[in-house]
Amino acid sequence: MGWLALAAIVFVTLSPIEARPSVASPHLEHFVAFALIGIAFALAYPSRILLVVIVVVGAALGLEALQLLTPDRHARATDALMKSLGGISGICAGQLVYFLIRVKPIQADHSV
Repeated sequence: MGWLALAAIVFVTLSPIEARPSVASPHLEHFVAFALIGIAFALAYPSRILLVVIVVVGAALGLEALQLLTPDRHARATDALMKSLGGISGICAGQLVYFLIRVKPIQADHSV
């Protein structure tokens, strides 16, 4: 799921500005999109968290840099920061979900 989401974001990020869907402010869209990717990758690769951080933050920074190659797009440090923060937040949330799924409930001892 994470790889499909990342592919969709690559397409939207590098496509002409007219083809880009817009549902909220750009910073919120960037944050949420990369948070979802972070959650997906963190849950898919829970024991490879460093690799997940490299892929998610690397994609955020790399995609922002690739916008310099498109004539109608622009790269901004604030966009890269919002994407990176969203990705890291998503990774943290994914790790928390993974931890909570693995935690076994404590059984109450009802003996007198």
